[in-house]
Amino acid sequence: MTSTEFKSSLRNSSPPESIKGLLLALWHDAKGDWHSAHKIAQDFETHDGSWVHAYLHRKEEDDSNARYWYSRARKKFPKVSLETEWDEIATYLLENS
Repeated sequence: MTSTEFKSSLRNSSPPESIKGLLLALWHDAKGDWHSAHKIAQDFETHDGSWVHAYLHRKEEDDSNARYWYSRARKKFPKVSLETEWDEIATYLLENS
């Protein structure tokens, strides 16, 4: 799936069956369902899972919790917008899945 296809899927009321894992978390986040996104991200004890988890806590303005998860992801606390970070994560996951 390309980034364009992934973003286009956000027009739908439910995610395509091909979207799984952390991409599914980002899909739910983009649709405004932070809790579903967080629930999925919590299940991934990987650097990528920690990155998504960190982004989600940053989005809810829980910076101390976000900093913890960024450290688990081996990433610095970002200075870019949430939208830019979401794009960076989605692109990375699409290219590496």
